[in-house]
Amino acid sequence: MPKLNVQPLPIFAALMAFVVVFFAATSPVFAQSVGASGLPLPRFASLGSSKINVRVGPGQKYEVAWIFVQNGLPIEIIQEFDAWRKIRDSEGAEGWIHKTLLSGRRTALVTPWLDDAVAGTPIYARADATAPRRAILQPKVMVTVEKCETSWCEVSGRYKPDPSGDKSQNFKGWINQVALWGVYQGELVK
Repeated sequence: MPKLNVQPLPIFAALMAFVVVFFAATSPVFAQSVGASGLPLPRFASLGSSKINVRVGPGQKYEVAWIFVQNGLPIEIIQEFDAWRKIRDSEGAEGWIHKTLLSGRRTALVTPWLDDAVAGTPIYARADATAPRRAILQPKVMVTVEKCETSWCEVSGRYKPDPSGDKSQNFKGWINQVALWGVYQGELVK
C-alpha cells in the first residue's frame, strides 16, 4: 500500500491565516478607518468643556468612570457609536464622551510620558534644531497646535512666570513632533 504524503502544517497555517484575516476584516478595531461621521479613526481632538463626564459605555445610562476638569486637553478618538465617541487620554485611559463635548481644535501635551523633574523640551524660532530657542517647556504642558509640517509643529500657549501673580506671558515656536502627544508622526496639520 502506498504512503500518502500529507502535510497538515501548511493546511493548518493556511486555515489560521484565513481566520486572522477574517477577524481583522470584520473587527471594528482593525477594519474601521473611517467612522460613521465620515472622519478618520483614530484621530485627535480636544475637550470642549471644563467639566466632562467620561462614561464606561456609549450613553447616559452608563456609569461615569471619571470626570475631566480641564478644557482643551487633547484626546484620541478611537471609535464612534451614534453620537458617542470612545476616547483615549494621554495616560492610556479609555471611555465614552458625547460628541457635543468635543472640539476640533488641535492641542497637544509636551512629553507627558516624562517625569516633571526632566529639564524640559525646547521650542525653536523655526522648524530647525539649530534655530534660536524661544522657550523650554516642561513635561505635561498643554499647547495649541497651530500647524505641522513634516516632523515639526508650530505651537503656542500661555504661562505664568510667577504662579502667585496675575500676569501671563505668551509663547510660540516650533517643536519636534516626537515630543508631542496629540499629533501623529508625519501628520500634516493646517
